[in-house]
Amino acid sequence: MFHTETYGGTREEQYTLVIAQLKALIEGEPSRIANLANASALLGQFLRDINWVGFYLLEGEQLVLGPFQGLPACVRIPLGRGVCGTAAQKRETLVVEDVERFPGHIACDSASRSEIVVPLVKDGELLGVLDIDSPNLARFDETDRVMLERFVTELAARL
Repeated sequence: MFHTETYGGTREEQYTLVIAQLKALIEGEPSRIANLANASALLGQFLRDINWVGFYLLEGEQLVLGPFQGLPACVRIPLGRGVCGTAAQKRETLVVEDVERFPGHIACDSASRSEIVVPLVKDGELLGVLDIDSPNLARFDETDRVMLERFVTELAARL
């Protein structure tokens, strides 16, 4: 059974606890969809000042909406388009301080002002991306990037 934790300590320590919770939640569960759903719910309860968190999964040459927390979202994103499609195509994490300044940004939720997208890669194969939006400008920083990359690495290893 899952218990909500009070996240004390440094942000790195808080993220470390969340990663431990992720491992416990998905240990032994073979369903990719169930694991992604629990991962998005876990991040949704942990992260503050966000309005959307979830996954887009690679199907052919586009990303297709997967498990998420937040308002209804764009269903399909071509590789190379918007923040998600660009991060997927480049296979690198993108931290965008102001989405309105990102060329080709796809506005699924008009309240979103900043975004982080982390590619989900297993054994060199792109599976999709983790996408997190915030209504605050410059919400995400280097700590978020490093720790969310660790989170996604742990998740991908079990998918």
